[in-house]
Amino acid sequence: MSWTPDGYVAVVTMTNFQMYRHIMSPGWRLGWVWAKKEVIWSMVGAQATDQGDCSKFKGNIPHCCKRNPTVVDLLPGVPYNQQIANCCKGGVVSSWGQDPSAAVSSFQLSVGLSGTSNKTVKLPKNFTLLGPGLGYTCSQAKIVPPTVFISADGRRKTQALMTWNVTCTYSQILASRYPTCCVSMSSFYNSTITPCPTCSCGCQNRNNCVSSNSEIRTVVGTNASTSQNTNTIKCTNHMCPIRVHWHVKLNYQAYWRVKMTVTNFNYQMNYTQWTLVAQHPNLNNITQVFSFDYKPLIPYQSLNDTGMFYGLKFYNDVLMEAGPDGNVQSELILQKGMNTFTFKQGWAFPRKIYFNGDECKMPAPDEYPYLPNSAKSNLISSFTMATFMILVLLVFW
Repeated sequence: MSWTPDGYVAVVTMTNFQMYRHIMSPGWRLGWVWAKKEVIWSMVGAQATDQGDCSKFKGNIPHCCKRNPTVVDLLPGVPYNQQIANCCKGGVVSSWGQDPSAAVSSFQLSVGLSGTSNKTVKLPKNFTLLGPGLGYTCSQAKIVPPTVFISADGRRKTQALMTWNVTCTYSQILASRYPTCCVSMSSFYNSTITPCPTCSCGCQNRNNCVSSNSEIRTVVGTNASTSQNTNTIKCTNHMCPIRVHWHVKLNYQAYWRVKMTVTNFNYQMNYTQWTLVAQHPNLNNITQVFSFDYKPLIPYQSLNDTGMFYGLKFYNDVLMEAGPDGNVQSELILQKGMNTFTFKQGWAFPRKIYFNGDECKMPAPDEYPYLPNSAKSNLISSFTMATFMILVLLVFW
């Protein structure tokens, strides 16, 4: 943005372009390694977690002297003179698909001992991003055309002295060895409930989970956790902090109805601004969604089989910790496609489910609730039979 006697002032802007994975509390942590012996004199909108050894400085003491600083966002409510646009949200960043205006986080820093021209400034290296846990891999910084700014009246353009980009990508495999959610299924045409697969999220710490009410009181009495520790998760056959249940509820002549329930089994974690993504071929004809917001995700013009669901603001956008209130529910009404719709061979169940951007463990296809042999004709002809009986009654009347 500007040069200083021994360095420069820069604005760092992080934009989350992921459509359905946000960065939840406790927020992002950004780190890098200086190319030379730079220091951070001051920061606005964020802070370094460790000042480091600044003993060689007399008088003005830098904000951070570490060669590999780690920066975190400030919390809401800080004084205005410590704020900058898009800062101070506790590191929480919305997904692009959910709210583009909240998918940005920024801070400003004054860097010293770095050089005072485009030729003497060296780019930082080895960027790391926690959001809030592992899973992100960052590229090296790359110089790009300077950012252009337009004045409020739109009549003047200015540009940054230098701009460089770093791209960080997320991998679920790097984030966790096991899935973090699972899917169970049921239907009106079969009394069998298909549970989540056993040990869907790993059972290596099954002896440390919460199994009784007395243990629940002990867990609740401790400080709230910000990670999915297994010792705060209810003991279940699947050992997942999140379970998504898909229930085929009703069958109409031209429509069918599904109920989705998301249950939290973690006693020390709320999921703020959660997202649920479902892949099913009939989502191209979704008619109504109750209690959730819905947005279709169309990666290809010819394919519309994926949708994102998320909570209504100030109503159910927070999935509470495990307990009586630890679930959110919605029902969907979908119009049947006469050339594709069927209840046979598990067609009515989703192909994939994602929670907060992570793919959930699905049951094996041969374990889906099956359609009884006589059910197909009964389901199709139920309306016709009812009409026939009315006609018979009218004739005899």
